[in-house]
Amino acid sequence: MNTRVSVIKSISGKDNRIILSDKDNLAWTAKYFSPSEVKYLKKVAKDDVPYAFLPQEDASVFVQFLKPAKTTDETKEDARIAGNEILTIISHYKLGSVTLLNHAKKNHTLEFLEGMILGNYQFLKYFNDKKEKVNSLKSIKVWDKSIGRKELSQLLAVTEATITARTLVNEPLSYLTAPTLSKEIKSLGKKHGFSVKVFDKKKIEALKMGGILSVNLGSIDPPRFNILEWKPKNAKNKQPIVLVGKGIVYDTGGLSLKPTANSMDFMKCDMAGAAAVIGGMVAVSKAKLPLHIVCLVPSTDNRPGLNAYVPGDVITMYDGTTVEVLNTDAEGRLVLADALHYAKKYKPELVLDFATLTGAAAVSIGQEGVCYMGTAEQSTKNKMEKSGAAVYERLVEFPLWKEYGEQLKSNIADLKNLGGPTSGMITAGKFLEHFTDYPWLHFDIAGPAYLKANDAYRPKEGTGVGVRLLFDFFKNY
Repeated sequence: MNTRVSVIKSISGKDNRIILSDKDNLAWTAKYFSPSEVKYLKKVAKDDVPYAFLPQEDASVFVQFLKPAKTTDETKEDARIAGNEILTIISHYKLGSVTLLNHAKKNHTLEFLEGMILGNYQFLKYFNDKKEKVNSLKSIKVWDKSIGRKELSQLLAVTEATITARTLVNEPLSYLTAPTLSKEIKSLGKKHGFSVKVFDKKKIEALKMGGILSVNLGSIDPPRFNILEWKPKNAKNKQPIVLVGKGIVYDTGGLSLKPTANSMDFMKCDMAGAAAVIGGMVAVSKAKLPLHIVCLVPSTDNRPGLNAYVPGDVITMYDGTTVEVLNTDAEGRLVLADALHYAKKYKPELVLDFATLTGAAAVSIGQEGVCYMGTAEQSTKNKMEKSGAAVYERLVEFPLWKEYGEQLKSNIADLKNLGGPTSGMITAGKFLEHFTDYPWLHFDIAGPAYLKANDAYRPKEGTGVGVRLLFDFFKNY
């Protein structure tokens, strides 16, 4: 992780400090500041200024004014955003370490810290001058007796996992092929304690996973099917929860070739669904949550070379369903379908799949949230939406009405892989539903998974969306 975090029991006068405060409660300031400084803070508090900077002899001190409470979820998000914004001035003064204190009525230290950690993330691997580009902040100390060790350790687990997911998404295909993704997963499993099994192309062929194999036909790199498992002895669930993530490490569209500008040029992100569920496994295992979770990641790239599958082909899926391929750029649903059928062997109590599946999802609600749908009970959906609001990865449910299934009927096969000209996100989900027989939710993260500009603590390029959503859902499961 880019930023070290530690808890301290006392504060030195030489520590750079960030003090969280309400604008209408500055009685505490006399403990730290001179009368003239207190007068200055009171004046600043009356103005619409987010923070005050008070340079002292041996340290820099920032007083961060938290915004008045709206809803609890919005207040938490405001604190995360404030944590990210303070990084600009920290970098300007090249501060290497800061200590975080809370004097606000409501404690949002953890959310502020979360915004700082996630906002301080950088992906500098391919720069020659990375030493000059790296952020100055290396260490955050926390002095807050009200924060428990469990709360802090869970926050550090999920932020590290989110950063892991971001880095996987940011890696280009020149490094992160399907076999290399499997190596990265094995390394993460060894580090964090979850088991990993990888099926190579020969095994995938033996299983007759026609969706994965068809998408892989145009590539010189072999496909992989990754199985990750976290099964602690104190697991609360009798049957596992299964995660499924779309692992298309690069998507040209195949023979239905995408235009390069504003489309193919960022398709290294088409494995963001895989990154989300891998990050979810990292967070759960690092925090040692008492849940049995299995994670399935089918992986390949989608290219137009060699003997690539073509529009008009009929392929046979792992479950025996025949599919007429009308568009080779609707490949994500094909690899996910094989994984969703494989999930049946676990008799899961719940399956959650994540994918950058359709541009229609991004068109529907942009980068502000995640489209989802599924057959899980309403109580599960309510809990998932509550987690989405809590971490500000908000969810919007779309319907799975039977009429959408009519659009997937083929004249020459059981299904076709493309619906009509509208409701593309829904018909993609309806296609996936065919391969399930258990409680299931599908999350289309195409909008927020990869950004073209910074959005507060969500950086340009890979955001790691889905990791924090999953972890909040699991810790409250």
